[in-house]
Parts: sequence; C-alpha cells; structure tokens
Amino acid sequence: MGFCKNISSLSLFCLMGLALLLPSHAQDSPQDFLNAHNAARHQVGVGPVTWDERLAAYARNYANQHIGDCDLIHSPNCPYGENLAWSSGDLSGTNAVNGWVDEMADYNYNFNTCSPGKACGHYTQVVWRNSVRVGCAKVRCKTGGTFIGCNYDPPGNYNGQKPY
Repeated sequence: MGFCKNISSLSLFCLMGLALLLPSHAQDSPQDFLNAHNAARHQVGVGPVTWDERLAAYARNYANQHIGDCDLIHSPNCPYGENLAWSSGDLSGTNAVNGWVDEMADYNYNFNTCSPGKACGHYTQVVWRNSVRVGCAKVRCKTGGTFIGCNYDPPGNYNGQKPY
C-alpha cells in the first residue's frame, strides 16, 4: 500500500470553475509554490518546506501522463504524500495551494477530524510538520483544463496523528 493511499478520498481535490473566479497570473514557479505552502505552515507554527527537484520530477512525470484527460487519479504506489488539483481553465500553482489551504475551515484540530461530509486532507498534508520537502508540477490538458500535483517527503496524513 503506497503512502498516497493513506489520504485516500481526502486527497482528490477539484477546483472546477475556480480559475474563472481567480485568474492565473503565472504564479507557477517553484518559489510561488513554496511561498503558498510556507505561508500556511507559518500560520500554524510549522517550519518551512524546501523545494526538491526529485519530487518535482516525480510530479511532472505523473502530471504529463494526464495531459490527455486531466483525470484526478493518484499515482499508483506513490512513495510520497500527494495533493492533486484540477480546473476547467488555467489555474495557477499559487491558487491550487491556496485552495487546499482553504480546507482549514473544515479541519478541527482538537478532534483531528474534518467536518462531516467535507475534505481537509489536502490542508493537513500542506501543514504536516514532518513533511519538509515538496515538488510540484502543472500541465495544461488537451481539454483546456489544468492539472496540478504536489508531492511531499516524508509523506503525511497518517491516521491518528495530528499534522502539527
């Protein structure tokens, strides 16, 4: 069982239509991804993540497999933590990460649970204290949509453990 499966249904994230509300301004550089992650981590007193080209290459390889379909399916046997996002239009890396961070509203730290019927596993992966490296990739799909993936090492979202 790969680590990506630890976050199962909490891992798939769809940002349909968000790109229409928040247009991309080419915020797709490694530093843009880092800034968005580290702002959220700073909010909860967690140290920053650093960019890891090995993780970015893994994310790029997997994202390139979805250029034709933009399907939000986790990479099989993934040895890392993984967050995925999709939009029907152009979605920036910053907006994808901020969309995951918005799940914070549905996370109850005291009980370490998500609100009923809500997902918050993207958020908890972003702020997972032990995840110290990240690598992300973005592709524009043939359908016109955007597929973004970020991989985290060490992975997070272990059942029964709090992110920070």
